[in-house]
Amino acid sequence: MRPANRLRWRLTLLYCVATVISGAVLLLLVVAVARGLPTADTAVPGAEIRLARPVPPPRDGGLIHLGQDASDRYTRQMLLVPGLALLIMVPISLGFGWFFAGRVLRPVRTMTGSLQRISGRNVHERLAVTGPRDEFKDLADTIDGLLGRLETALDGHKRFVANAAHELRTPLTVEHALLEEPLIDPAATVGEYRANFEQLLAVNRARGRLLESLLTLAGSESAREGGEPVDLDALVRLALAERAAELTRNALRVEATIRPARITGDPTLIARLIANLCDNAIHYNEPGGVVEVTARVSDGHARLVIANTGPEVPPDQVDRLFEPFQRLRRVSDDGHHGLGLSIVRAIAQAHGARVLARARHGGGLTIEIVFPFRDGEIALSHIGKVD
Repeated sequence: MRPANRLRWRLTLLYCVATVISGAVLLLLVVAVARGLPTADTAVPGAEIRLARPVPPPRDGGLIHLGQDASDRYTRQMLLVPGLALLIMVPISLGFGWFFAGRVLRPVRTMTGSLQRISGRNVHERLAVTGPRDEFKDLADTIDGLLGRLETALDGHKRFVANAAHELRTPLTVEHALLEEPLIDPAATVGEYRANFEQLLAVNRARGRLLESLLTLAGSESAREGGEPVDLDALVRLALAERAAELTRNALRVEATIRPARITGDPTLIARLIANLCDNAIHYNEPGGVVEVTARVSDGHARLVIANTGPEVPPDQVDRLFEPFQRLRRVSDDGHHGLGLSIVRAIAQAHGARVLARARHGGGLTIEIVFPFRDGEIALSHIGKVD
């Protein structure tokens, strides 16, 4: 028996067993009815009972008497033909069962063949089952939805790999040039070697930060809900204190409204989320600009809002900024790789939080992370966008 036909054989045998049991029950009913027919003890005076061969009425007009042998023969005759018919129905029911099982399983075989042809090259194809809605169509629609999500994930993975390869290729090219320059110059001095080595160290540090960001992004996307209680307000104060010198150096003013707000999650990842939002607000600001920070509980939600002044951000470009390696204005030597906001989104998704972002009128960006409470703890929801 081929493995592909096991279910078909099971359905066939099930159909056959159901037919035989139904026939046996019907035969038992026939026997019960036959036993209830009139006999010598229950005969009515003057009545005539006709069997296969007519029985003449008695001369004295009395009762009709059937012997026990005649009654038994009568019962056997009533059981014989239905019993033979039941035996004949066994192979017939097997044939019909095999046919009907094949018809029932035909959509499964069709979907299986289509799925076997789908691979990474043609993941865009769908089963696209038509017809009235039933269990098989619901299954096909569910599989099509899964294929759609898989296609989106694969496309994002391909873009991420391509962007990461491009970002890593740049420091490798710079390192090669710095190493090659003194080698092709016989008159290179110790000072020139030293200057090149210092640049190599700077490039190496930048590549280390990139790899660290990539690892954080991968770890954030694979994280799960749960964790431990985290004081959001304390982490926000710590992040601002650590960046006080940079804020002063860029002449940025901080307007902070920080209230107690406790959430549940991974404190390391939450701290990285806050740090990335603060760094983004500082780096993409303007001299003498403002960084607005709010942490509070409102409407049953713990909210973190960080806004900054700065260059004008086109509203249709806001969502793109949360993709890996995407920056509004690309600068090759600014030490940033466009991973900050993508890490923010990944950490929020890992905790189930909503990310709400919008362009500010007059320039800058406002980003809000919403942590809704549920049963006394933080239950985080899907990514969204501010209207």
